[in-house]
Amino acid sequence: MLRIGVLGAARIAPAALVNPGRLVPGVEVAAVAARDRSRAEAFAAKHGIPRVHASYDELIADRTLDAIYNPLPNALHAPWTIRALEAGKHVLCEKPFTSNEAEAREVAAAAEKSGTVVMEAFHYRYHPLAERMRKIVAELGELRLVEAWMCFPLPRFSDIRYSLELGGGSMMDAGSYAVHVARLLGGGEPAVVEARALERSPGVDRAMSAALRFPSGASGRVHSSMWSGMLLKIGVRVRGTRGEMRVSNFVAPQFFHRLAYTVDGVSRREKVPGEATYTCQLRAFESAVRTGVGNLTPPADSVANMSVIDAIYRAAGLSPRG
Repeated sequence: MLRIGVLGAARIAPAALVNPGRLVPGVEVAAVAARDRSRAEAFAAKHGIPRVHASYDELIADRTLDAIYNPLPNALHAPWTIRALEAGKHVLCEKPFTSNEAEAREVAAAAEKSGTVVMEAFHYRYHPLAERMRKIVAELGELRLVEAWMCFPLPRFSDIRYSLELGGGSMMDAGSYAVHVARLLGGGEPAVVEARALERSPGVDRAMSAALRFPSGASGRVHSSMWSGMLLKIGVRVRGTRGEMRVSNFVAPQFFHRLAYTVDGVSRREKVPGEATYTCQLRAFESAVRTGVGNLTPPADSVANMSVIDAIYRAAGLSPRG
C-alpha cells in the first residue's frame, strides 16, 4: 500500500488526489496537515482521511507515510518538496515544479541523492490523448509550427495566483501547461525569441505570449492568460510539411476534446478514450514508486520546463519568480 500525506487542504487536492485515490488499487490518502489545524480536520472529515497532523513538518516526519502530495503555493513547492525528500518520502508535486530553474535544479539534486520518485503533476501527460498527439505529430513531416494556448478567466484578483511573493503569474500557472505541451510536441528544447506580458500588478502577468524557436528550426508560440481579451482557449496546433493537427482541451480530455488532423491531404477526426487525467497520473505515480516505471514528468523534465518559463519572463522584461 502506497500511503500518501497531503501538505495543505488545497482546493485542488480532492480532484487531483483524494478522488483518484479511491479508484487506484494500492493507494491510500492517509493523512493531511494544514497551517490551521481546524481546517485540516474539516478537510479530513469531509474526505475520509484518517489522520490529521498539526504541522507540515509533523506530516513529513510520519513514518507510516510513503509519499507526500505537495499542492502548496508555487513559492513553497521547492522547500517542502526538498524536506520531504530528505525524510525519504516520494513526492507528487503540483505544477509549476518550483519558482524558477535554479530551485528546480536543487530539487532534482535532492531527488537524485534520496533515490526517491519525484513527479511533477502535469496530469494531462498521463492521458492516452497525449501519446496519441505525439504519434500524429510524427506523421506530419518536418515541423514548421507548434502553437499552444492555455487561457481561462480568473477575475478573482485576490487569488494567490496573482501574488508575486507566492510565485504567481499566468505563465507560472496556465502557461506552464502551454510550455510543457509545446516542448512535448516540438521535438527538443526551444529557445525563447521574444515575449510580451500584460501585467495585473507590477511583475505579475495576467497574460503572456511568447515566440519560440526549436532546434529543428520550427517556430513555436505559447499563450497564457488568467484575464485578457482571450477569455477561454485551451488547445494545440502543430503544422508540418505533410499536414496539420489541431486539438482542443488537451488538459482535461475526459470531459470533452476535439482532435482533428490532416496528413497528405487526408483529414480525420478522433476521440481518444481514457480515465480522468488525475486518475491516470496517480496510477503512474504508484507504478513509478512500486516498479520504477511510469514517471513521464521527472525532475529533469521539470528543470527544462522551468528554464523556458524563466527565459520567457526575462524576454518580457519581467523577473523570474522567486
